[in-house]
Amino acid sequence: MPLLPATTTHLVGRSEELHALSAHTGHCRTQASATMMIGGDAGVGKTRLVTEFAATLPTGTVFAGGCLELGVDGLAYAPFTTLLRQVLRERGRGDFELAPDGGGVGELARILPELGAIPTERPESRGVLFDQVLTLIRSLAENPGPTGEKGLTLVLEDLHWADGATRDLMVFLVRALDRPGVQIIATHRFVELDGAHPLRRLLPELERLPEVTRLDLAPLTREEVARQAHALTGDALDARGLDELYRRSDGIPLYVEALAGDDEASSPVPEHFRDLLLAPVRRLPVPWTRVLRAAAVGALSGEVGHEPLLRVTGLSEDDLEEALQGLVDTRLLRISGDGYRFRHALLREAVHESLLPGTRSRLHLRFARDLDEHSDAVPGERRAAEQAHHYQAANELPLALASAWNAAVRAGEVLAFGEQLAVLERVLVLWDRVPEARESVGGRSLARVLADAALAALQSGRPERAWELCDAALPDVPEGPDDHDLTLRSLLLRCRGQARTQCVAEGAEADLAEALRLHPPHMPGYGRTLSIVARESMFRPRETLGLGLSAVSLSERALEVARRDGDRSAEAAALVSLGSVYMSRGRGEEGRPLLERSLRLGREIGDPAMEARASGNLAHYLREQGRTDEALELLERSLRYQRERGSASLHNGFTLQNRAEVFYDTGRLERAREVIEETAPRASTPMHRVFLTSLLARTLVALDETAAARAALGHEDLARARESLERLGRVSVLSVERLDQAQLVVAAHLDVYLAEDDLSAARAEADEALRRLEFPDSPGFGWALLSLVAETARRGREPEAVERTMRAVERMPVHGPVQTASRADCRARLVEAGRGPAAAVQEWGRAVSAWEAVPMPLHQGWARLRRAESCAVAGDRAAATDPVRQVRESARAHGAVALERAADDLARRLGLSPTKPVPGSAGLTAREREVLRLLAEGATNARIAELLFISPKTASVHVSNILAKLEVPNRATAGARARRSGLA
Repeated sequence: MPLLPATTTHLVGRSEELHALSAHTGHCRTQASATMMIGGDAGVGKTRLVTEFAATLPTGTVFAGGCLELGVDGLAYAPFTTLLRQVLRERGRGDFELAPDGGGVGELARILPELGAIPTERPESRGVLFDQVLTLIRSLAENPGPTGEKGLTLVLEDLHWADGATRDLMVFLVRALDRPGVQIIATHRFVELDGAHPLRRLLPELERLPEVTRLDLAPLTREEVARQAHALTGDALDARGLDELYRRSDGIPLYVEALAGDDEASSPVPEHFRDLLLAPVRRLPVPWTRVLRAAAVGALSGEVGHEPLLRVTGLSEDDLEEALQGLVDTRLLRISGDGYRFRHALLREAVHESLLPGTRSRLHLRFARDLDEHSDAVPGERRAAEQAHHYQAANELPLALASAWNAAVRAGEVLAFGEQLAVLERVLVLWDRVPEARESVGGRSLARVLADAALAALQSGRPERAWELCDAALPDVPEGPDDHDLTLRSLLLRCRGQARTQCVAEGAEADLAEALRLHPPHMPGYGRTLSIVARESMFRPRETLGLGLSAVSLSERALEVARRDGDRSAEAAALVSLGSVYMSRGRGEEGRPLLERSLRLGREIGDPAMEARASGNLAHYLREQGRTDEALELLERSLRYQRERGSASLHNGFTLQNRAEVFYDTGRLERAREVIEETAPRASTPMHRVFLTSLLARTLVALDETAAARAALGHEDLARARESLERLGRVSVLSVERLDQAQLVVAAHLDVYLAEDDLSAARAEADEALRRLEFPDSPGFGWALLSLVAETARRGREPEAVERTMRAVERMPVHGPVQTASRADCRARLVEAGRGPAAAVQEWGRAVSAWEAVPMPLHQGWARLRRAESCAVAGDRAAATDPVRQVRESARAHGAVALERAADDLARRLGLSPTKPVPGSAGLTAREREVLRLLAEGATNARIAELLFISPKTASVHVSNILAKLEVPNRATAGARARRSGLA
């Protein structure tokens, strides 16, 4: 078998795929940015396809980066660092300085160290970093490249090796790129994706997005294998030879290349294709093999430099150049910049795995020591992680521990918390195996390292692991009197309290209270702890977290400390908390100026997350006050600000959610639906998607699209949120976001159950809500949910349910006109449930008057309709006539189909429809047709009278007239005739 022959100069069998990529580019450039996920088996030609395609695009519009093959812990954003370095090299620094607010390169230096120092003037925020990457990419797409062409193609290769930070940034970009111009192409292997692989969970989520297209590369067909073999060897295979080659290669182009020139075509196929790839390696000259083995160890990032190979192999310059030239000529290596790459990653894997353990360890140790002596051998962002990997593989544990710690520090600097956790876990594993381990981590104690790992776990979305790490550290930290011990213990308790809150578990309240009690006020971190505790308690009127301090006093203290320390970011956060506390308690004249100050401060310090949080919170409370026009104007200003600075903040989901809520409340249902359906797929967090999807379900109910609303309840984020509600009953403290989320999820389900007339499911849901949720802790969303619980009681008319719901209503605080109207609405429903519609006329009148004071036409319409029905039952049909017509007209104007149909139904029952017969109705009047419909449902005269607001005697007369006109002997036959003829 020969050495690997030259790669086919002509790409075989991929014309359809190239056409699909070209069409995708056109769509991205002119219509909408989008992503194509290219999957396939190892060796099937993913890289070759993308390389061939990229060559067809204008120079300076394609930037590529690959994920690292060996999964080096702590090395984050590898493909993005590579492609941004290419951008810097080819297009200069200008676009980088356009990305952040206020000039400079901002957070981008975290990913690309040569841009300068990492900023320290504000707290670490992945949202700001991701925002600036997004702005940079948009700028690159909108500004013409060297050839004058606009548009950008980003290629991310080998996602199956991607670190968590890379996956997070890619998902953010896929969701946030909402303007034309950017094409993302990502490749991944099938074989790597076992059930636990993170990409296995991510791919289905991405593929559901309208911006994502999937392209799977199949092996070559028999005819395509023949064409590739001919291109490789120049000879045409006979039928038998082709059959054998096709069988042995499985149509995988890489294996076709390895087998095409095999003179022993009938020899058995190696048990593993690794052996097939190694066959030519075994026939290399010894010096070449020596270099190839060293390259397999040194190419952690896929590439190894010339100088490191010279130093590690110990060969002379001439011998090394001869070996490298031979390896390049035989297509085992290829030149890449100033270094070398393997012909294919599978070949590097095969060579690396074939090394004897001793040989592998010695080579890893040489590369690690070479990095000690020559720090410029690899880019700065890779040095610590690669050195840690080399020392670990060489079993040099003290040096591996020190290098791993350095890699963890670097991962923290670039806000890659998942990677930081992974490296810190390695530090913890090595701790007991290394004497004087403390000296290797800058003098930190084991408890301090555990605390760092716990914080990384919390920030990377692993609260359960954070909790475990805190539990492991706390027994070794004394409760005093040393200030440093007290501060560390406070930090661990605070982290565990936050983790327990995220896990919806008991003990969070006690941990947070103890954390604040222990933390010396003069020690670093006190302001942060105070701010977190204030935020956790801000919507709990009854809670003081065992400190004897209210949410207001905690927030005021947090503001005082932030100003004392000169921390403007902490000051902005404290202003949001305090302003929100005041607004939630009905103290708008005090709360609004604080939120407005926070908003301005967020803009001054260039923190889009803080600006969006302040704008969103203020708009939320303005909406709850019925000041919907002001709320909408504020949200529009915030969105304009984000657009003007070229930003799509991670917190835009909150802003857009508030905007959709304003549209829903003011009856602009189609506009609400449009905003939600456009925003939800791009929402950056599950929490935002839950808020939006819950609101979508309710909007669809109002539009009378019950099936679609039911489908919305099946959204995976909504389903996961609902599962978490099972744990709410045993929790004393919930974060406000989680409590609001719980109320919204339950409200969406209740609304759908009621629309489906599934009273049994609605009763069960309402009972669970009353049992598990503390409505007073979040009255804004609480009143919306309680109205649905009251409606369930109205329909069910069970005395015990009515009494439980009334107790909940009377416990609820009322701030502002919207909540006042909600309380009047709930009371009217419950009076009707307990004493009947006729007894509720006065209460419904109060509800109508209260709703008329706020611009919420649908709430007002339902209240008017209920009052009209109550008046009719009470015998005052005249008082019902005009309101029903008004509600019907208003519902039609707003597209509120469910309300319009309810008004039509009541109008028919009141006899407000035309009275003359219509064709095909057997001469029946509209009133008689309504009676016939009820006959077909099996209603008695008494039930007909109740539903149509007439006396039983009048109902009997109508039935007699119907029997005569239809010429049938009894009501059962009349009902059957109505069903057959479509009259009912």
